[in-house]
Amino acid sequence: MLYTEKANEWKNSLEKTDPLYDELVSVTDEAELEDRFYKDLSFGTAGLRGKVGVGTNRMNRFTVGRAAQGIADYIKKEGDEACKRGVVIAHDPRHFSSEFSKMTALILAENGIKAYTFPSLRPTPELAFMIRRLKCISGINITASHNPREYNGFKAYWEDGCQVSSSVADGMTDCINAVDYFTGIKGMTALDDTLDKAYEKAVSEGFVTILDEKYDREYLDKIKGLAIHEGEELDLSIPIIYTPLNGAGSIPFMTVMKERGFSNISIVEEQKDPDPDFTTVGYPNPEDPKAFKMSEELGKKTGAQLLMATDPDADRFAIELLMDNGEYLPLNGNQTGYILVGYILDGMKDAGTLPENGAMVKSIVTSTMSSVMAEKYGVKMYESLTGFKNICGLIPYLESRDEKYLFGYEESVGYAACEDIRDKDGISAGMLVAEAAAYYKKKSGKSLYRVLMDLYERFGFYAEDEPNLVLEGIEGSKRIARMMEHLRNNPITEIAGRKVEKVMDYNEGSEDICHPENKIPGTNALRYFLEGEDTWFAIRPSGTEPKIKFYFYTKQGSRQEALDANASIKKAVMDVICSVE
Repeated sequence: MLYTEKANEWKNSLEKTDPLYDELVSVTDEAELEDRFYKDLSFGTAGLRGKVGVGTNRMNRFTVGRAAQGIADYIKKEGDEACKRGVVIAHDPRHFSSEFSKMTALILAENGIKAYTFPSLRPTPELAFMIRRLKCISGINITASHNPREYNGFKAYWEDGCQVSSSVADGMTDCINAVDYFTGIKGMTALDDTLDKAYEKAVSEGFVTILDEKYDREYLDKIKGLAIHEGEELDLSIPIIYTPLNGAGSIPFMTVMKERGFSNISIVEEQKDPDPDFTTVGYPNPEDPKAFKMSEELGKKTGAQLLMATDPDADRFAIELLMDNGEYLPLNGNQTGYILVGYILDGMKDAGTLPENGAMVKSIVTSTMSSVMAEKYGVKMYESLTGFKNICGLIPYLESRDEKYLFGYEESVGYAACEDIRDKDGISAGMLVAEAAAYYKKKSGKSLYRVLMDLYERFGFYAEDEPNLVLEGIEGSKRIARMMEHLRNNPITEIAGRKVEKVMDYNEGSEDICHPENKIPGTNALRYFLEGEDTWFAIRPSGTEPKIKFYFYTKQGSRQEALDANASIKKAVMDVICSVE
């Protein structure tokens, strides 16, 4: 069906009193109309994600309701027991997140599926934990994670506590595609007073259960149980700044830190409370150093040695470290990963708790420095596709091999330190980084910046860079596809004066480069290994954003040499890719 036909179908189906109708008739730009209706918002292994608004390629009550109905149909095929086990639903602070979560609960209830909700916004990792804790068949989170304020999303999880695997996502997609937007959704209601009344009625009749604070307590206690050092081993007076970037992290993170005894932690007041417009930050991604502007200002006033931030749903986590010159250094996700890997392994070794069969997991586009670190401790570092459905999805595989999961992470500031929380968790990562800072300060007087420099001295001088190109809309999507096609049709054999020794095309699946017995499913990614130790780069389109991502890594005789070599390789690769129109 042409986009114009879809738009007319919506115009004829919407009530004229519906705000979505007013929005649709106000769209006069043809290119914008096409972008809203040229496709259905795709449901992949990360669920739905898109701009809020009217259209099949937007987040609104019909696209969200259709997804909820399709998942309900998928669960019903699993049988009555699956329906009784139910679905737990959470949401972030974004526009319509609360409304979409209530509507999703009502749709599930109307389909005979038990629904659990929270009384207000909660971190994504708490949702992931609750799926297995409540023995639910599935979980749903209404969130767009770190995306700009115009976005919202719908993440789907399965009974293992991970985001849905490709096979489950495919089955859900088939069910979703069979649902008509306007006639096929049970329990649909407008996002107004009628929604609240219907929701309250479903709660009073027992179809929807609102989880009380004891479940929050279980999640927080699980995080506190990850502690490696405590009490007198730590300098709990270390000055720290934290910002939740107006998201869901404020209460749980500050609760954990205060209960752990940290006495000198300050929160950025302007970013403490939920704000769907992210007024003080704009783009609420802690991976972007600009998100730390207010933290840096407060840090310089208080002498903070460590700045920490979580994104709106508190699954991503990033830090800045006070350097010897008094300025703050933004760390990329790899560098924070080095600190956490080193702290966990050192701590377990010192405590005598490091298992002989320990294992960690990183993504295929994450630095191999951590693999070198793990190997020094006799711990295996496995590789997986990006995303924690894949990283944490390896936990059952490790268990089948009698190997103990210790930690998983990826370069895009995601870390999973607990096998019972099967998604990236900014709350537990933040606690462990703060604990590491307090431990090293007490033990040796070293800052985390000095600790990071020591890690380079011990394990090799690596450099890391992860740029991306944002290419929005239909034409952006087509150009990204052309870029990947060009790379496959015109193989790179030399770049920046270095020979390409090996190319891995993950399109048809591959093997773990260190553990071939671990088979990696197919994905649209290319990885180039160059002459020189641990020198490589990778390219992949994002699965959740209009971006093509790049990853550059090298190891040299000094940190500066590594940075210079990496910059040279990056420039040469970007010149090639940007030449593709």
